[in-house]
Amino acid sequence: MATPGQWIAGARPRTLPNAIVPVMVGTGVAIGEGGFVWWRAVLALFVALSLQIGVNYANDYSDGIRGTDDQRVGPMRLVGSRVAPPKQVLAAALGSFAVAAVLGLVLVLVTQAWWVLLVGAAAIAAAWFYTGGKHPYGYRGLGELAVFVFFGIVPVVGTAYVQTEQLSWAALIASIPVGLLSCSMLVVNNLRDVVTDGESGKRTLAVRLGAERTRTLYVACQVIPYVVALAMVPITPWAALALLAAPLAAAPIKAVLRKAVGPALITVLQQTGKLQMAYGALFAVGLALVF
Repeated sequence: MATPGQWIAGARPRTLPNAIVPVMVGTGVAIGEGGFVWWRAVLALFVALSLQIGVNYANDYSDGIRGTDDQRVGPMRLVGSRVAPPKQVLAAALGSFAVAAVLGLVLVLVTQAWWVLLVGAAAIAAAWFYTGGKHPYGYRGLGELAVFVFFGIVPVVGTAYVQTEQLSWAALIASIPVGLLSCSMLVVNNLRDVVTDGESGKRTLAVRLGAERTRTLYVACQVIPYVVALAMVPITPWAALALLAAPLAAAPIKAVLRKAVGPALITVLQQTGKLQMAYGALFAVGLALVF
């Protein structure tokens, strides 16, 4: 039986910035547009966190039963390490998705935006089929695209919408850097596992591109968010606050360009998460002050 600490590790808390940052930025837009509703923001946060934890457990389960995690460089996996039965990990994934669905339904009911149900269903389906099902799209190099959409565009625009009840161009533009930073987390994660994933038949984007081009992709995902923030300055000057996070990008970019591999990329992943949180918090404050 897995210990509570192992279950927490299996939820992969270092990936939670992927859930937190989009809600912060979407809420920043809502505040700036005069539509902030604190309890709806809190519900949106719990929806995002539940989805992130759910996808982490679902990946643990699906990769584990396929044997993809039998030889792993990164953090422990529950199924792959044989510390938890697959059925328990599957139940944890489905339970997390259920929590997200119930909380999301509350937001649908208060906004009466029934189309949001379809978006929520698509998000849960994307979370499951990343590594689940007979033809997981994460094994075909489409993971980064899904992350950009469902941990960038959807949560930023969705968080702003459930508070203001209006679709916002500001939220859509703000979702671009958020999605790219979320992608950078997956890119460095897949770069770390590029050898073992290739050997196990998991054709991630990193496997398809090769290590060198994947390193270039990581740098692009780190740099473009600052370009977007700068581009927003003529209209929303306080968006420049996001630039204060730039020094945090130096260490992970340097490590990646110097061809860090294996365990060294775990440190890069940690640094990327801290950068993501810092950028998201500063960007959210800037958006709240401007609009």
